[in-house]
Amino acid sequence: MIEKPLKIILADDDEADRLLFKDAFNELDLGITIEIVNGGMELMDLLHRTETEDLPQVLFLDINMPQKTGMDCLKEIRAENRFREVSIAIYSTSSSEKDMDETYIHGANVYIHKPNSFQKLKKVLEKAIMNAKIYQDPPFNKENFLLNVE
Repeated sequence: MIEKPLKIILADDDEADRLLFKDAFNELDLGITIEIVNGGMELMDLLHRTETEDLPQVLFLDINMPQKTGMDCLKEIRAENRFREVSIAIYSTSSSEKDMDETYIHGANVYIHKPNSFQKLKKVLEKAIMNAKIYQDPPFNKENFLLNVE
């Protein structure tokens, strides 16, 4: 049986961040499929239209988006049982303890502070994908919630 490639979705309203994210994954060449949406409204529309077996394994979710925030999406996703297998990586410029605590409480699997260099971005995305299963299975560990790279 041939395994399907890992499917990920990025929800981010910043066009430059979306392009960097896509370029980083293209350079990593991890054999994944990437879908990119421009914000929370578009993300939730896409998820609700997607068959359960075609849902992404990993969702990268920016917190600060207009109309429907990443926190709104996180709460909505975690309220629906059919999305329980989707790992959610918060992918944000915010380094606020409050944001980290809230996303942890509401069911995010990992928190990634957007790196300030392309090389660090590639490292953190590769680490997030390679460890996606670890972040999905309970018990969740608050100490490992913030994903860092040196």
